[in-house]
Amino acid sequence: MPLLSDRPPRLTAAALAAALVAALLVLLPGTAAQAAPVLLSQGKPATASSVEGAGTPAGAAVDGDNGTRWSSQFADPQWIQVDLGAPARLSQVVLRWEAAAAKAYRVELSTDGANWSTAASTTTGTGGTVAHDITGTARYVRVHGTQRTTGYGYSLWEFQVYGTTGTDPVIPGGGDLGPNVIVFDPSTPNIQGRLDEVFRQQESAQFGSGRYQFLFKPGTYNGLNAQIGFYTSVSGLGLSPDDTTINGDITVDAGWFGGNATQNFWRSAENLALNPVSGTNRWAVSQAAPFRRMHVKGGLNLAPDGYGWASGGYIADSKIDGQVGNYSQQQWYTRDSSIGGWSNAVWNQVFSGTQGAPAQSYPNPPYTTLDTTPVSREKPFLYLDGSEYKVFVPAKRTNARGTSWGNGAPQGSSIPLSRFYVVKPGASAATINAALAQGLHLLFTPGVYHVDRTIQVNRADTVVLGLGLATIVPDNGVTAMKVADVDGVRLAGFLIDAGTVNSPTLLEVGPAGATADHAANPTTVQDVFVRVGGAGAGKATVGMVVNNHDTIVDHTWIWRADHGDGVGWETNRSDYGFRVNGDDVLATGLFVEHFNKYDVEWNGERGRTIFFQNEKAYDAPNQAAIQNGAIKGYAAYKVADSVNTHEGWGMGSYCYYNVDPTIRQDHGFQAPVKPGVRFHDLLVVSLGGNGQYEHVINSVGGPTSGTSTIPSTVVSFP
Repeated sequence: MPLLSDRPPRLTAAALAAALVAALLVLLPGTAAQAAPVLLSQGKPATASSVEGAGTPAGAAVDGDNGTRWSSQFADPQWIQVDLGAPARLSQVVLRWEAAAAKAYRVELSTDGANWSTAASTTTGTGGTVAHDITGTARYVRVHGTQRTTGYGYSLWEFQVYGTTGTDPVIPGGGDLGPNVIVFDPSTPNIQGRLDEVFRQQESAQFGSGRYQFLFKPGTYNGLNAQIGFYTSVSGLGLSPDDTTINGDITVDAGWFGGNATQNFWRSAENLALNPVSGTNRWAVSQAAPFRRMHVKGGLNLAPDGYGWASGGYIADSKIDGQVGNYSQQQWYTRDSSIGGWSNAVWNQVFSGTQGAPAQSYPNPPYTTLDTTPVSREKPFLYLDGSEYKVFVPAKRTNARGTSWGNGAPQGSSIPLSRFYVVKPGASAATINAALAQGLHLLFTPGVYHVDRTIQVNRADTVVLGLGLATIVPDNGVTAMKVADVDGVRLAGFLIDAGTVNSPTLLEVGPAGATADHAANPTTVQDVFVRVGGAGAGKATVGMVVNNHDTIVDHTWIWRADHGDGVGWETNRSDYGFRVNGDDVLATGLFVEHFNKYDVEWNGERGRTIFFQNEKAYDAPNQAAIQNGAIKGYAAYKVADSVNTHEGWGMGSYCYYNVDPTIRQDHGFQAPVKPGVRFHDLLVVSLGGNGQYEHVINSVGGPTSGTSTIPSTVVSFP
C-alpha cells in the first residue's frame, strides 16, 4: 500500500486529557490505592484478518514503534486483535491511524477470544489519533473495521490498550435464578397449588415488596388457571410461544377491588400459548401490565367479570385467534400482532402493524389504525436451549406488521446466561457496576434493590433485563440508571421507584448533549416503569429523560402516584414525567400520569408517538398551583416551540381534579403550529366534571363540560 502520510497526527483532545489524567494519577499524593492505567498491549501477540504484505504485519501495530504499521488487504471488513495474556480492567484504547483509516469500526472486547462485546464504535471516523474511553474486563481486544476512508486497506501505526491488572476478583456470570423465580416442567407436582399460593399473597399487594417470576419449560400443561397478581410475571421458556402450551387460562380479574380493574397494575404474561377452558381468556388490566409474545387459541376478554371499568393496556407481538373483547377499556394499544377481530371501543383504541385490526374510523367508532409500525424491536427474553439458559435479543424491524415469530425461527441473536451477572437481592450498586465494567450483561431476579450510586450502562449492546418486576430504588438522591451515548442498549422488564430524597432524574438514556447516530442499532426501553410515591414518599424532578438519538421507548408507564402511601401535592413532588431531548425518538405505548407540571416535554426533532394515555394530577390544591404564566394548567404533552417536525397518533388526556373540581385546563396538548408538526386522533375528557378543559390542543377543539365524561376530540392538527 502506498504510504499516504508520514506526519504524526496531532493528539486529539481526548487523548491529551487521558494522558494528563494518567500523569496526575501517578503524581498526586493519596492515589496509591488506585493504580494508574498502564499500556498493556505493547509487545503482546497480535493477529489480523489479513495483511497487505510481509512488511505490514499485525505485530507492527503493537511494537511501540511509530514508524511501523499494520495494513490490511483492500476489502471490507477487516480486523486486528491483541491478546493481553490475562484478563485486565480496561480504561482506554488509542488508535493511531495512517491516512488509510477506518470510517466505520467497532472496538470489541472478549474474555475467551470467541464471544465479543462492543465497547466503542463510530461510523464517522476520519483517521488520525483517536482515544476511546472504555470500561470492561477482557483478555482480548479487537478493532473491527467495516468501512474504509480510502480505496486502500486499513492501516494502523499503533494500537494501544490501557488498563490495570489489579487483584479485584472477577465477577462470575450465570448461576441459579434465585428463590423468587419458580420454574415448572410438565412433570412438576402441584403446579396449581404453587400458583394459587403466590396469588393469595400478591392479589391485593399493590405496594408490597413481594416479587415473583413463573417460568414454564417447553411442553404441554393441562388444567391450569394461573391467576396473576401484583408484581408477578409468567413466561414460557421456548424460543416460540407455541413451544409451551397451557391448556387452561392465565387470568387477571378484579374481585379484590370490587370488580374495578383500574388498579390492576404491574404484572405480565409472555411467550406462551393458551387454550382457554371456556374458549376465552380474561386479561382485565390497566397500566404496566404487558401481554407480549402470546398465542391465544381462542378469544381474549379485556374487561373484569361484571364489565367494570378498566383503564388501558398493551398487547405486542401476539396472536389472538379469536376476537378481542375490549368492552370497558378506555384506551388500549395493540402493536405488531394478529387478531381474529375486535369488539367495542370506549375513547380510543389504537393499532399499529396489527393484522385483523378494525379500519381507521376515529372518532366514530374511535379506532386509530396504522398499517405498520415504523420501527420496532421486540423485548429480549429468557429461554432454554436444551438445558442451557440463554437470552434472545430480537432484531430490529422496519415497517413491521404481524408477529415476529410466526414464520419460522425469529430473527435476532442469543446470549448465554454465562455472560450475564445474575443480580439477586442484596447486591450493591458497586458490584453491579463492576459486573458491567467487566463486560457482563445484567439479569435482575425478582426483588427490591436499593442503590446508593447510579448504575452506569456504558457499553454498547448491553442487555439489562428484569424478571418479576424487579424494582430499583435510588437512595440519597442519585439517578437510578444512566446509559451512555452508545449503540444498541436494551433495557427491559423492571420498575424504578423514587427514593425519599429527591433525585434529579430516575432514568437517563444518554448524556446531555448526546450526538451519535444510532439509527442502525437504537437503544430500546421496554416495559420499564417509573413510579414516584405510592409505596412511600418519593421525589424526583424528572422521571425519564431520553437524550440519545433514535431511541425506541416501547411501553412505559411513568406514574406519580395518586393513591397509596406518601402521596400529596408536595409529598411526592415530581414536576416532569418524560422528557425527550434526542432526535428521531419513537414512543410506542406511552403512559405518563399525574405530574405536577408537564407530563411530557418533547424537545427533539422528528419525534413520533403512537398511543398516549394521560391523567393530569388529581391533587392540585387550586388553580394557582397549576398556573403556567398566562396559560391555565400545564399541557399533558408539550412539543417545544423550536421543534419543526413531530407526529402523534391516538392520544388522550383526562382530568380529575378531585381536590378542587373548579380547576380549568386551557388544553391537554400544546405544540407549535408548523407544517411538520402533526397530530391525529386526539381527545381530552373530564372525569365526572372534576375540572374541565377549554380546548384539546392549543386553542383548537371544543371544551369539555358538565359531568357526562364525554370526550372532546380533534381528528387532525393542524
